[in-house]
Amino acid sequence: MGIIKLNNIRVYAHHGCLTEEGKIGSDYRIDLQIEANLAASAKSDELSDTVDYVHLNKIVKEEMAVRSKLLEHVAQRILDRSLQEIQQIEKATVEVSKLNPPLGGDVENVTIVLSKQQ
Repeated sequence: MGIIKLNNIRVYAHHGCLTEEGKIGSDYRIDLQIEANLAASAKSDELSDTVDYVHLNKIVKEEMAVRSKLLEHVAQRILDRSLQEIQQIEKATVEVSKLNPPLGGDVENVTIVLSKQQ
């Protein structure tokens, strides 16, 4: 078993329950960790034997571009697509952070963490 991590993927998106959040948008940070059997790729040195992190990054960016009211919703979509499209993944964990959320105080970020297994 091995782990691949994509850390600090930064996107600008329009998630949130407030109408203003949908119009103005804000900055987000996404961390994605997947667990998969990496033994074949460690031996073969072939991209086809591993989880392509370019594909993972594409999934994250595409799902972040689809507006959701809740971070939980977009995080679940990222997990569902990752596990559906990349068969080698046995488990995935995603962290979606809204940077400088509009909470009426000095808060660096709000983060939701979800995991899913095959």
